[in-house]
Amino acid sequence: MEDWQGFKPFVTHLECSATGERFEAGKPHNVSSAGKPLLVRYDLPAVARAVRRQDVERRPQSLWRYRELLPVRKADDIVSLGEQFTPLVPLAATSARHGGGNLVVKDEGRLPTNSFKARGMALAVTMAKSFGARDIALPTVGSGGASLAAYCRRAGMTAHVFCPDDAPPITISEIAYYGACVSLVNGALKDCNRLAGEGSARMGWFDMSTLKEPYRIEGKKTMGLELADQMGWELPDAIFYPTGGGTGLIGMWKA
Repeated sequence: MEDWQGFKPFVTHLECSATGERFEAGKPHNVSSAGKPLLVRYDLPAVARAVRRQDVERRPQSLWRYRELLPVRKADDIVSLGEQFTPLVPLAATSARHGGGNLVVKDEGRLPTNSFKARGMALAVTMAKSFGARDIALPTVGSGGASLAAYCRRAGMTAHVFCPDDAPPITISEIAYYGACVSLVNGALKDCNRLAGEGSARMGWFDMSTLKEPYRIEGKKTMGLELADQMGWELPDAIFYPTGGGTGLIGMWKA
């Protein structure tokens, strides 16, 4: 990890996405008292005064180069598997078929565990580790569970992953390979959600279900920051994004 000497975080508070209720930063949180997702807020004018684009561009090309816009409190907390920039691949033939324009695809398969889910889990596991969590629970049907398992293994934490029993066998095998405790559930994802929540309440696990903690969003937003960075800080006219559970979509909006 590059030198973070003199770094200070710019997080001011967490905020309920529905009511605006404020929560103290620096403490573990799941959802607000209204049961809604929490959003991390920053002192953006202070960030603008403290760092310039040129400073950012001199740093290694990884998601951690945007440290002033991340909730990480110190470099020692970081759980990383080497999250480098992912390339923008031109789609010349597709552009021609549609009468012009400049279509590109951002190849997130180059990230650890071959998935954009690595962005969210890198930040979420980093923050969970910084708060002293030892066990993480997650319901999943696929790549999110593999990413969580890999980052928890890196951090020396235990991942408790709940998958529907008809999830792809290759995904279940990958999750188990990284050392997670995998439970196959005779039901749908909503049943996995329920069991992860019940297990967390009973066993003291940290529940990392979609939109039930604030930091996966922060990791996912680095795709938007990186995209702007790669395009000379000019955003494209349109971005097509795989919504899934919505965590990444909110992250892109924040970026």
